[in-house]
Amino acid sequence: MVLSEFAGSWVGSNGFRLMPDQPLAEFPATMTVATAAGGHLTSIAYSWRHPDDGPQDGLLLIAAAGEDGSLTAVWGDSWHQKPVPMSLPGGPGAGDTFQFEGDYGGGWRWRIVFDAADTATLRMRMDNVIPADQATAAMAAGPYPVMVMEVRRA
Repeated sequence: MVLSEFAGSWVGSNGFRLMPDQPLAEFPATMTVATAAGGHLTSIAYSWRHPDDGPQDGLLLIAAAGEDGSLTAVWGDSWHQKPVPMSLPGGPGAGDTFQFEGDYGGGWRWRIVFDAADTATLRMRMDNVIPADQATAAMAAGPYPVMVMEVRRA
């Protein structure tokens, strides 16, 4: 299953910003990766800190979606995605990445990317994807990172 070689506890940092013109606010972060259901599921639990709202946490549950290598994830986060979890179809991306993306309204999309190139470091990036018809001079169409988490084995 996806990211099974990353099973275990991880610590590091997370950068967060709401808008693309803001700097990332860096705080400590944790992540726990586990397999379940005979290795058919991968769960990724993480914690991070919002600069104003304090400690936060989230969970992704990843599973195969078909024999073609496609994947699906269910995602919830105490700050970003609550109370109803979001379903994110996905699969392998460029290089050693896995990418999940879903529409959350009006063409706005949420993208979660895991970089699995280095087994000593796990990176999770969450992008807000601005639709072309909502772009402005201050907010160009396309993705911008909202969260950038980098963790190492605890």
